[in-house]
Amino acid sequence: MERDYPIEKTRNIGIIAHIDAGKTTVTERILYYTGKKHKIGEVHEGQAEMDWMEQEKERGITITAAATTCFWKPVGESKDNEARINIIDTPGHIDFTVEVQRSLRVLDGAVLVLEAVSGVQAQSETVWRQADNFKVPRLFFINKMDRAGSDFEMSFNSIKEKLGANAVSLQFPIGEEDKFKGIIDLVTMRAHMHSDELGKEVTDEDIPDELKDEAEKWRKEMLEKIAETDDALLEKYLSGEELKNDELYGAIRKATILNKIYPVLCGTALKNKGIQPLLDAVVRYLPSPIDVPPQIGTNYKTKEKIECLPQDDKPFAALVFKVAHDPFVGKLYFFRVYSGSLESGSYVLNNTTGVKERVSRIVRLHANHREEVKGVSAGDIAALVGLKETKTGDTISNTNLTIRLEKITFPETVISVAIEPKTKADQEKLGVALKEFLDEDPTLKVSYDEETGQTIVAGMGELHLEILVDRMKREFSVEANVSKPRVAYKETIRRSVEAENKFIRQTGGRGQYGHVLLRVSPMERGSGFKFNNEIKGGVIPNEFIPAVEKGVKEAVRKGVIAGYPVVDVEASLYDGSYHEVDSSELAFKIAASKAFSEAMRNGDPYLVEPIMNLEVVVPEDYLGTVNGDLNSRRAQIQSINPRGNLQVILAKVPLSEMFGYATAVRSLTSGRGAFVMQFDHYEEVPKSIALEIAEGKK
Repeated sequence: MERDYPIEKTRNIGIIAHIDAGKTTVTERILYYTGKKHKIGEVHEGQAEMDWMEQEKERGITITAAATTCFWKPVGESKDNEARINIIDTPGHIDFTVEVQRSLRVLDGAVLVLEAVSGVQAQSETVWRQADNFKVPRLFFINKMDRAGSDFEMSFNSIKEKLGANAVSLQFPIGEEDKFKGIIDLVTMRAHMHSDELGKEVTDEDIPDELKDEAEKWRKEMLEKIAETDDALLEKYLSGEELKNDELYGAIRKATILNKIYPVLCGTALKNKGIQPLLDAVVRYLPSPIDVPPQIGTNYKTKEKIECLPQDDKPFAALVFKVAHDPFVGKLYFFRVYSGSLESGSYVLNNTTGVKERVSRIVRLHANHREEVKGVSAGDIAALVGLKETKTGDTISNTNLTIRLEKITFPETVISVAIEPKTKADQEKLGVALKEFLDEDPTLKVSYDEETGQTIVAGMGELHLEILVDRMKREFSVEANVSKPRVAYKETIRRSVEAENKFIRQTGGRGQYGHVLLRVSPMERGSGFKFNNEIKGGVIPNEFIPAVEKGVKEAVRKGVIAGYPVVDVEASLYDGSYHEVDSSELAFKIAASKAFSEAMRNGDPYLVEPIMNLEVVVPEDYLGTVNGDLNSRRAQIQSINPRGNLQVILAKVPLSEMFGYATAVRSLTSGRGAFVMQFDHYEEVPKSIALEIAEGKK
């Protein structure tokens, strides 16, 4: 199959940011200037192209990562330098961090949008760490330079201080706040003046006299940092030779791809300033699929490493990074091709499940619009239609290739709600809806409580579950009662303890016999659960060991204090006995389960709760009120820092105390406060509160 676009001119990028930094507006302007759309849609009016879900339009936030494709050539360059840019616009809210995680896993580059008044914020740090994990080359775009309180230098310094990044500014703003008129390009040393009006040409002018000294200072710093990344360039710079623009472009590109530097640009997407230079930078500095190290997979039969070279003539291998329900075509499977090519109508092997599936159609996406294509090649991002047994993180390949690519890991859930369908018909519809949502979102967990008859759905936060319930009603017409959110408490023990259980039951015929001795010990916080088999000499035959492990794992699901899952313990089976005739898997399973529960009761058990990192931004007048409220919520204030005319409170606070905080902070600050919260760690629950939880009062 012939490629429809050169791989070296392909850019797979993500737009990532803290909530409300303006990512979606940046993407909307990119689509306008690249000719992908001819009318601007504003987020605050619910008209943004990339926010296509009803809930996104109503709330003015991005919930699901949306993909699109556009074309751009740097201003003043020939058509030969045009690139195809595949863009994924990701959510900023921490509850939808799964979308950022899985998008960054398959992208080659990213644009991290910062807000010029606040600089680096809490979620900026989270997405930065996610991008670091995948070693994704990045650019910064300091947005909202026209806002009151905007400060380019503060934002630039916050990148270095808070992220520890080697930031290199390639631009300097001409004015700030309502006087922001354009940017100075520090490579060409030209001023680019922008009009507020869409479609108006950017003028290329001499730098205003009053900004020449400041621009020279920033250019000197830029040249030093770029020269440090290239020995030949450094020698030339130190000898006083003038560095040509093309040399600088090449050096910046090379250093950016190697994550040695992170270029910084600025503008205001809402007022249409700085978007064309940002697109120029994406094409000039961010990598194509052949500029980044090839993906390494594993042959799951031989355990050998396999290099996925981004070449069309190699065997086809790709990673499915997202599954989405489409009302018109059914399920869409978003995938990134790492090697080879794929045509519609062909068969692929799911190397995770071992199932062979037929690809009925391949589509390129523009938000929720689809464009059917005959095939895709190495480096492409597209979506498949027709698969049945594939999930997020699965590897698909040629039917004769036994390769598995590294899976995507997701954070643990911290909050749950109980759902009770109103009728039997609703019960059936609920099952269908939850199956769809579980396929789409790997951070959701669903279980059934037999005692109460409730379905328990766990997620990443209040908003995450609120959106889920809203979608169930709208998309699947499920009528149900939903309980208040519940915190995902866990149980653990303080000391090592040994327990023994003999399960003996004599009936008319063959009896039941299982005898186990377990040692249960605490592990470090965050370790999870571990089972060890220390049986020697066959005192318990090997065929019964899996039954013991199963019994222990069943007991781990329900602790002894309040029935919450047990974590951070290790259970070791070190002795026991069996009966030649009466021993069975069931007997050993029951004995193990009872022994583990007894060990938990004797091991000084206690409850732990999720503690969240909280950042609250409030006007100074409301600082005392908000602080007082946080203290009443058992918050530990870490620091209070000024940010322009606002105050930023950083605190650690139990999740159980934070339900409804969005409404509370609005009320306390007359609608002027904002906050972001994300999971940090688990910590012991105070005894008085643990008692209330155990008695079911909290």
